[in-house]
Amino acid sequence: MAEIINLRAVRKAKERLDARAQADANAVKFGRRKGDKALEAARLDKAKRDLDGHALSPKDPE
Repeated sequence: MAEIINLRAVRKAKERLDARAQADANAVKFGRRKGDKALEAARLDKAKRDLDGHALSPKDPE
């Protein structure tokens, strides 16, 4: 006797597998580690502070 296959379950399993493959591809393409994000944020903050430190202050009108 043949095994009964639920086609809806097979279709959903295939969709889940495809979605997981797409998510993994996106993680490789766009994902960054938390440490990398923190490092970039710290570098941007330091650059902003350095730029603000070199700004000339407006002279007092006399």
